[in-house]
Order: sequence, then C-alpha cells, then structure tokens
Amino acid sequence: MKTSYAVRVKRWRRSMSGCAWRTDYESGRSINWIEAPMPRTPISLAIFLHEVGHHAVGFQRYKRRCEEEYHVWLWAIEKMRELGIEPDERVLRRFDLSMRYAVGKALRRGVKNLPESLMQFAPPEAASPEAASPAA
Repeated sequence: MKTSYAVRVKRWRRSMSGCAWRTDYESGRSINWIEAPMPRTPISLAIFLHEVGHHAVGFQRYKRRCEEEYHVWLWAIEKMRELGIEPDERVLRRFDLSMRYAVGKALRRGVKNLPESLMQFAPPEAASPEAASPAA
C-alpha cells in the first residue's frame, strides 16, 4: 500500500487513531504522509487503510469533509476484502461511529444539504422535517 499510493509513514501510532496529510514544496514535489497503527489486527489494518485511502481517494475530491470520510471508509473496507480479510464487528462499529461523528460535526457547523448516502448517520432529530425549518 505504501508503494502503490506513494505514502510515507511518519510514525506508527500505538493508539487506534490516524492522520493523513500532504506536504507540497515550491519545487513542485509533494510527499504523502500518514500516521497510523501498525496493521496487525483487522481494526488496525482498517485504520491504516483508511489513512492510505485519503491519498487514494483524494483530499479535494468531495465538497464536504464528512462525504470524503464516508468514501475513504468504503475504500478501506473494500481493500480489506480484496486482501482476503473480512471486516469484523469491531471494524464495522468503528466505521459507524466515525461516520456518526463526522456527520454530527458537519451538522453542528451548519451543513445545509447532507447527501442521501450520509443520512443514515445523522441523528434522528436532523432527519425530521421540523429540524429542517426554523421555528416561527
């Protein structure tokens, strides 16, 4: 994965969290960086692939950050299956919690039009018609 997507690991994390970013230089050169746990278990593999996925899918491909997160998670889960590792309950729970957090954050920040694919992660009050219209 590191070679296929030209990704460098800045640091192997002990925690089950990760980060992805790109450093661009004036010369035109750029470096794709990640920090992630060493992929030893299905959950650590999912998090590692998720961070690689930010580079594979692209940082600016989607208008909303929560939409990018959704597609990166789908990419990571598909890559796990391609590698012959079925995502377990822990991986699927992490995907769900991560998406609920990302969608909730977008709603708190005032996102107007949430894509239909993300509505499943929205809190129940956000999906109701009353929440869409301001009180008179």
